[in-house]
Amino acid sequence: MPDEDGYFGEGVAARYDESTADMFTPEAVQPAVDLLAGLAGRGRALEFGVGTGRIALPLAARGVPVHGIDMSRAMTSRLSAKPGGDAIGVTIGDFATTRVPGTFTLAYLVFNTINNLTTQDAQVDCFRNAAAHLEPGGCFVVEVGVPELRRLPPGQNAVPFRIGPTGWAFDTYDTVTQAMSSHYVTVVDGRAEYESCPFRYVWPAELDLMARLAGLRLRDRWEGWTREPFTHESRGHVSVWEKPVG
Repeated sequence: MPDEDGYFGEGVAARYDESTADMFTPEAVQPAVDLLAGLAGRGRALEFGVGTGRIALPLAARGVPVHGIDMSRAMTSRLSAKPGGDAIGVTIGDFATTRVPGTFTLAYLVFNTINNLTTQDAQVDCFRNAAAHLEPGGCFVVEVGVPELRRLPPGQNAVPFRIGPTGWAFDTYDTVTQAMSSHYVTVVDGRAEYESCPFRYVWPAELDLMARLAGLRLRDRWEGWTREPFTHESRGHVSVWEKPVG
């Protein structure tokens, strides 16, 4: 069950960086930081779901002032303890609705974190919150996967994404509500431990409509941070919406 830190409490935070180590490699981080730094320009950046600082810290090291919003004190305490963490301003709260002072040239949300908002209303609020923080001409960037419903055969609602001798993981989908959950079974000393986390999957076109409701317009969409073309075979996307000037 979640605590005041949501589903990212002390137990998750303690092993988060290690369990997602492939996302902390230079190959995963540097392209994202390059693109985000270019969009931020000489302005400030706001990260929704800043977590342990995987992107915020190297982005700040590039000279971009970064502020983060996150519900989890357990995650952000680890950000603050890292070298350079004292340069990242952190506000504890729900990034769908929490406001911070000032305006930004960039707001961003990475690594499927939009799916942590488990209702369509909350996801719509997130876009409105991003737009409210942006200066005219500023951008909102979202990195998220494309729902893998094509992998579901008739009568099945689960898609495995990790299978090994020490554990396995799978996603379950409800195609009526767009609710999904990720499930993790880990075997330690012959004993299985189970965890799950709820999400709401969202389609690219649905995100575009949310952006439009918030007064933003689509500027770019790529398959990934290195700006590969987005196609019908893409399993994820990085999308950029812009707040119009005037």
